[in-house]
Amino acid sequence: MLSSQSGTFSDFRLSPATRAVVAKMGITTPTPIQAQAIPILLEGHDVIGQARTGSGKTLAFALPIVERCDPKVRGVQAMILVPTRELAIQVGGVLSALAAARHLQGTLLYGGRAYGPERNALARGAQIVVGTPGRTLDHLGQGTLMLRNLRVFVLDEGDEMLDRGFAPDVERILAQAPANRQTALFSATVPSWVMQIAARHLRNPQVVRVDNELEAPAEISHVVYNIKPEAKLEALCTLLDNRGDGPVLVFGRTKHGVKKLAGRLADWGYPVTALQGNLSQNARERVMADFRSGAVSILVATNVAARGLDVSGIEQVINYELPDTAGLFTHRIGRTGRMGRQGEAITFVTPEDSHKWRQIERELGHSLPRKTWPNGNGAATPARTSAPVAKPLVQRRHPSFNSA
Repeated sequence: MLSSQSGTFSDFRLSPATRAVVAKMGITTPTPIQAQAIPILLEGHDVIGQARTGSGKTLAFALPIVERCDPKVRGVQAMILVPTRELAIQVGGVLSALAAARHLQGTLLYGGRAYGPERNALARGAQIVVGTPGRTLDHLGQGTLMLRNLRVFVLDEGDEMLDRGFAPDVERILAQAPANRQTALFSATVPSWVMQIAARHLRNPQVVRVDNELEAPAEISHVVYNIKPEAKLEALCTLLDNRGDGPVLVFGRTKHGVKKLAGRLADWGYPVTALQGNLSQNARERVMADFRSGAVSILVATNVAARGLDVSGIEQVINYELPDTAGLFTHRIGRTGRMGRQGEAITFVTPEDSHKWRQIERELGHSLPRKTWPNGNGAATPARTSAPVAKPLVQRRHPSFNSA
């Protein structure tokens, strides 16, 4: 485990073009994961990087990638594999200006849209690819993606990428990558089973752990409410009626449940939208654009939004329904309290949830403050006819990685 720290980005071996982009971003001081991981990656070593959500992991691998790719060589030299389309778009946004400054081309590979623009970008010699496993495998199978020139391979949200759902696809992709590549794995949680699997794919990795506890950062205040199932909807409305100026993220468990909950809130006049897996890619992108811009200030989502999504200033995360694991709980609440900002996490626990919640707390290694929801006896939710005032948010631009 490394503990070296760097004071400014000027301490890193970065090209003037890359330094200029970082300066334009207004970033002067590396976060702990950046300070420790960037020098190791620039030297060509494999890395396992663990730091909580919102700690700057994307820039920690993006800077070394653009430095290690050669703009004179056509073809894929770096690949970042991510679990969701939304995270692919976000990572591409971080890489976009950095790659352009170094005269590097990139593309995003993800499902739910036409193959043509992706094929064209690969045919033109894109050097950096950000992709989801399924679409990446499709391109490998069609021969439109070649990994023979691959220098750097990054697994983002590595614990999910190596879990049972994605692991077979990740293994197939890695089997087509050169053995002498540099490999990095980044995640908010790196349990022992991830270390065991990673050992098969990384060569003598240097492990960088910035905050290896599952607990929430100090910037997040926690409240866990004991509540009856029939009182949850009214309790949620009360919380939303008293929300502040920042956006609110509400987590449900199933795609159908999230859609139904968002629909009821919309019927009552709340400025709400829903993010769940049954949406088309265009619809998902519209949902995130509306939430980021402040057109709607409440997002109801399944766990698809718990992984790596960066929305500025999320004030409150509400776990309307519990996640299945402490790792998912950590990823969910990591949407707020990012980069030193204050945030609040509220969790509903019904009597039926008690066993699952005890298990989550055991995995966290500590208990969280717990109280009973006031008047939580299941009073009927009143009919809501007046629309709450949508609070304006500052619009934030997220440039997309070149994919055409």
